[in-house]
Amino acid sequence: MSFIQFIKSKTFFKQIGLAIIALAVIVFLTMQYLKSTTNHGEFIKVPELTGKSLETAKIELNDNDLVMEIQDSANYNPKYPKFSVIEQYPTAGSQVKENRKIYLTLNPSGYRKVTVPNIVRRTFRQAKPTLETLGFEVGNVTYVDDIGKEEVIAIKYQGETIKAGDMLPLTSKIDVVLGNGKRGSN
Repeated sequence: MSFIQFIKSKTFFKQIGLAIIALAVIVFLTMQYLKSTTNHGEFIKVPELTGKSLETAKIELNDNDLVMEIQDSANYNPKYPKFSVIEQYPTAGSQVKENRKIYLTLNPSGYRKVTVPNIVRRTFRQAKPTLETLGFEVGNVTYVDDIGKEEVIAIKYQGETIKAGDMLPLTSKIDVVLGNGKRGSN
């Protein structure tokens, strides 16, 4: 029997029909399997976690069959409690599948620490922008007898004299002691 005669025969059409039926059954079973294992069309709404403590966020995510993934802490934000969630991805209200990772950014326990610069024996005009650029605030300005007028004689934090190289939290108020341009009494 030649190839052309085989293509025209009933046996060939029966085999093609059986192959189409087998393919249809395999596709149908695969689709049913995928529908049951991937929960097609079933979504979970992501809860609002911003401002909540880490423990509360963990409980809410577990209750919703979601997984928590903590990212690095951000810069300290005084509007939120320590170690609370300040950002989340996906955002609240998003529709996700179960066991989806929800990425959380936490508020650290306080401002990061910054090194105090060497501003002693510099003019106040130089020292103030240096401190402010690093994130410090200039607190009280007092004067003492010293020949260097408007020159920084000492710096203090919470009443204690500090020196260059000390570490203080960002936004700390540093008090400055300046010379008044008069010689001290000897």
